[in-house]
Amino acid sequence: MSLLGRVLEGLFRLAEGLAALMGLFILLVILAQVLGRYLGFVVPSALEMAGFATAGLIFLGLAPTLRAGGHIRVGLLLERLSPRSRPWVEGLALGLGFLGALYATLQAWLKVGESYRYGDLAPGLLALPLWLPQGFLALGLSFFALALLEAWLKALKGVER
Repeated sequence: MSLLGRVLEGLFRLAEGLAALMGLFILLVILAQVLGRYLGFVVPSALEMAGFATAGLIFLGLAPTLRAGGHIRVGLLLERLSPRSRPWVEGLALGLGFLGALYATLQAWLKVGESYRYGDLAPGLLALPLWLPQGFLALGLSFFALALLEAWLKALKGVER
């Protein structure tokens, strides 16, 4: 495996690990909230924190899921295409997906910067700076765009995913 391949593998493992940590965080917050009900204390903004972590988990999991072949593909359409046209259609779809993800990534990072600049805070009891959860979303989109670029380049080379 090339140096670039090892770097990409490390980045996608990082995304996978961060997504797993988000899942663990959700579990712990909900567990604390359930225990709190029995023991008579309230976990402030538990639902809000779990919601932010859920968004982080979903977006950080996009790239590893793509690389594992777990995203829904239009297999019925691809199977009906001739073996000659199939790579072209798949390459076009991956290229357009990459451009869409790149645009979403740019907009997400701009939103993170705007929230940081203006000091936006979550509206719940816990005054969490909004750039934190938005940053996980933007990071996940960045990894996803990178994974789509990798898949697109492999498709152009004719490498099976």
